[in-house]
Amino acid sequence: MTVDDCDRVAALRIRGWRHAYRGLVPQPYLDGLDIAADAERHRARLADGDGSVVNLVAETDGGELAGWAAFGPYRDGDVRTGDAELYALYLSPEHIGRGMGRTLLTEAVRRCAAAGHERMYLWVLKGNTRARRFYERAGFGADGAEEPFEVTGVLVPEVRYARELTG
Repeated sequence: MTVDDCDRVAALRIRGWRHAYRGLVPQPYLDGLDIAADAERHRARLADGDGSVVNLVAETDGGELAGWAAFGPYRDGDVRTGDAELYALYLSPEHIGRGMGRTLLTEAVRRCAAAGHERMYLWVLKGNTRARRFYERAGFGADGAEEPFEVTGVLVPEVRYARELTG
């Protein structure tokens, strides 16, 4: 991902949130997501980053952005550990089920294993059964950790998934 991709990634991420999280996250919050503000946050993260966070994009043969993934060191509060974390994986709704998500996830897992991380974590909305099945088919499993995050006064529960990368 480059700075030139930020507008497209922001639009894709927000479409992904609105599609995947409908009924799981308060609708007024989803309706209020701002593509321009999200793109600016992506640009700032790329400019200020230390290179530890990797952003991958997947495009169709015609150059249309179909997916985006971000990963890097696992964040335990403000502390980064020696494990890896998938921070985000979003697809355009019309590309779900076509293998692009699997390709992005496979590449993220491959790169994290090659970097020497022993395990990879991710957080997924507890009610997002489609995403949970996707990650389970890729070898991830819920490890018992749960944490809610607050969205406009509503607690939205997330579960943590883990996968060993070595052995």
